[in-house]
Amino acid sequence: MVIFMWIADNWIDYEVIDCSGGEKLERWGDYVLVRPDPQVIWHTPKNAPGWRRKNGHYHRSAKGGGEWEFFDLPKQWSIAYQPLGLTFHLKPFSFKHTGLFPEQAANWDWMSQKIREAGRPIKVLNLFAYTGGATLAAASAGASVTHVDASKGMVAWAKENAVSSGLGDAPIRWLVDDCVKFVEREIRRGNQYDAIIMDPPSYGRGPKGEIWKIEDAIFPLLQLCAQILTPQPLFFLINSYTTGLQPAVLGYMLHTILRPYDGNIDAGEIGLPVSSNGLVLPCGASGRFVGK
Repeated sequence: MVIFMWIADNWIDYEVIDCSGGEKLERWGDYVLVRPDPQVIWHTPKNAPGWRRKNGHYHRSAKGGGEWEFFDLPKQWSIAYQPLGLTFHLKPFSFKHTGLFPEQAANWDWMSQKIREAGRPIKVLNLFAYTGGATLAAASAGASVTHVDASKGMVAWAKENAVSSGLGDAPIRWLVDDCVKFVEREIRRGNQYDAIIMDPPSYGRGPKGEIWKIEDAIFPLLQLCAQILTPQPLFFLINSYTTGLQPAVLGYMLHTILRPYDGNIDAGEIGLPVSSNGLVLPCGASGRFVGK
């Protein structure tokens, strides 16, 4: 296993302009936002004009959470990820989010290439699928996708992104379900997938109040997922934004669970280039299994 950093550097409609003092300055299409980022522990001069001429600013609260402050920002707008022909609807909502994690484009490019090169029909399962970035990347490459998320609102949002990306009729199953219970049912039904993607939250609740705590639940879920892989899986991707789940931890788990399969495992950080200084902002971790 080798530790890498994968950089999402193919964006046109998005950029990290600068970052300082616990915040990052970002351009989302025509709009500039300032959002908190706990990894930005350095203090550098905020010389970029966007710090003073922003369209939205999420202010963290000392008591936890925070709130948005808006300056001429629409309730919803769209940006495109041109390399894959995808269009995403954005809107600021709870706890600093906009409905998209742009650093994941590094994984979208990777998985779409693997699907295109496979030379066979590929069934993909996307767990904790959020607003559908990975789902649409896989579908645009020709895969059939099962999209599972516990939030009805997120699944509806993902469907909107599919339509705006010209994938409204793509072979995608949209499911509002608890991810663990869904995988357990797939085991009983004997269904299998060529590729599995998961982007689990640090903490969450299922549609019926099921509690998810990643440190306790992630390894048992990986064990379950190994039971629904086809005999020659194409890939397995797991993402983490949880401090304790570093790249080497993700790689270790994949090695342990996927040992019966012939393939290679890499783990690394994912990052975004910072246009003002040429540096890279680390944004999370990924572990990747690729079948031979």
